[in-house]
Amino acid sequence: MGRRSAVRVGVLDLQGAVSEHLEALRKAGASAVAVRKVADIAGLDGLIIPGGESTTIGRLMEEYGFLEAVPGEVGRGLAVWGTCAGLIVLARDIIDGVAGQPRLGLMDISAVRNGFGRQVDSFEADLEVKGLGPRPFRGVFIRAPYVAEAGPGVDVLAEFDGRVVAARQGRLLATAFHPELGDDRRLHRYFAEMAGG
Repeated sequence: MGRRSAVRVGVLDLQGAVSEHLEALRKAGASAVAVRKVADIAGLDGLIIPGGESTTIGRLMEEYGFLEAVPGEVGRGLAVWGTCAGLIVLARDIIDGVAGQPRLGLMDISAVRNGFGRQVDSFEADLEVKGLGPRPFRGVFIRAPYVAEAGPGVDVLAEFDGRVVAARQGRLLATAFHPELGDDRRLHRYFAEMAGG
């Protein structure tokens, strides 16, 4: 039996920094595809839910059937990474969220929307991210959330200013910042390895 080629990772193409994630994945050595409909998930090892507006992303996911399909795929081994708004969509609870906000709710975390302020409060910071080695990772925070509470099965990977900004639970990964907007591809490689493992 021949060796399988690169890990296949999809980027949910409903809103957000899709092209930047696709490029980052390719530079990290993964096979990257845009996911526009549920059928596009077939054969993927991983799925990235990019940043954007969490309420809009949740509603679009509901409308196109992703809220129903993704949990089943996770049950079959699909790895999922939520960045910024994607973290909120993955969260079990959303503090200060819109009532009835559609979300996957797969990860045992509570997320605070716009936890670091509004667009004008955007910033960059060097982060120590568990599993990436000693060199700091430059995080880009844009209307960023943070994790207020993490369940016992959640591994905290990074904190900033006393707040959790990266976490992993099994095959689920969440980052409050935008790793696709910098030149460091370590987190995309980390997720590709996680998805292929």
